[in-house]
Amino acid sequence: MTGKPAIDVISFGCRLNTFEAEIMKREAAAAGLGAADAVPAIIINTCAVTGEAVRQARQAVRRARRDNPSARIIVTGCAAQTEGETFARMDEVDAVIGNDDKLKADSYRSLPDFGVSAEEKVRVNDIMSVRETAGHMVDAIEGRARAIVQVQNGCDHRCTFCIIPFGRGNSRSVPMGAAVAQVRRLVDAGYREVVLSGVDMTSWGADLPGAPRLGTLVQAILRHVPDLPRLRLSSIDSIEADPALLDAIGTEMRLMPHLHLSLQAGDNMILKRMKRRHSREDAIAFCVDMRSRRPDIVYGADIIAGFPTETDAMFENSLRLVEECGLTHLHVFPFSPRKGTPAARMPQLPKAVGKERAALLRARGEAAHAAHLARLVGTRQRILVEREGLGRAEDFTLADIAVGAPGEIVEAEIIGQTGERLVARPLMAAAA
Repeated sequence: MTGKPAIDVISFGCRLNTFEAEIMKREAAAAGLGAADAVPAIIINTCAVTGEAVRQARQAVRRARRDNPSARIIVTGCAAQTEGETFARMDEVDAVIGNDDKLKADSYRSLPDFGVSAEEKVRVNDIMSVRETAGHMVDAIEGRARAIVQVQNGCDHRCTFCIIPFGRGNSRSVPMGAAVAQVRRLVDAGYREVVLSGVDMTSWGADLPGAPRLGTLVQAILRHVPDLPRLRLSSIDSIEADPALLDAIGTEMRLMPHLHLSLQAGDNMILKRMKRRHSREDAIAFCVDMRSRRPDIVYGADIIAGFPTETDAMFENSLRLVEECGLTHLHVFPFSPRKGTPAARMPQLPKAVGKERAALLRARGEAAHAAHLARLVGTRQRILVEREGLGRAEDFTLADIAVGAPGEIVEAEIIGQTGERLVARPLMAAAA
């Protein structure tokens, strides 16, 4: 007799990893991993975007073994794909599974026995040979008021600092019908907000018949799932935004006014050395254009500090981008050389310089965020409750709110701010 499988997934990194964690748990359970008459299983779903992310994954492996001496520990995700041997050499690890195979039940049926050699632990295929991305269905993402839908995976670009294409493979898209069907299913399950996610989402559709663009998919979802209150996009590359996407952002009020932009730097020479496809002028023009179409729009952005050869003047251009683009939510990385990438072979700056510049960028971002919070005081917002006492406005700003169950959208007046988030008073309470 078997009970509920004892499977724990510890996931690092992006929203896509969060989504895939639920699929992994489901597929591993279907394969019988961690059943009550066997040993429990812990799956570490890694991120490879920085050296720090890999370090944290290794730390999590050691902690998992220390806390669970008898468990089977399986490492997967982007870092497992790009440096599987590193994890296989860890005594705490029982198996290493690649990014494509981690979503298949069969991968969890053919795990090596305890005590095998490092070479026998590795189950990592050639990710560049993968040509399709399945439209996996997830009924719920535990503990989240919003649901994530993967519509794209992989990346065809080769930015000089980035290891992710070698962890995720080439760009491939979920067909439009499958994506729309999954959104409809999630709405039927009670979700009020759905986030479209991918590694390079604005490349969606290039590998599908007729090469549709992301804007077409967004408009199809809004048209065919009329009961969806809120549709949100994860990170996009602004230079690849197509006209239909720009029109949707400007006119579709159910498409949330928050864009997280993959900017990476604000200096043209650094952008060129990164092998990015936009200039600082492109980034600024995009933000100005979108704000003219949608005045309430809010921007987040990824920015790298301390890229090889970055001078003080070049870094100042990145700092000024915060004001020039009107950025509110910054995700700042000190540059981390990834083995095998061109940037790792460029003249490096001292790590202390990268950390110092990252701190300056974060401080500039915190000041911009504080000004954003102050501007919202006195406005009315629709807050999606994430958990008791906490929710997010349509522009993704966090808000304290005293009423509402997780998943409920509450009309509220913003009566203050804490420096980190808004303080929202439900309008019903205000009227009473």
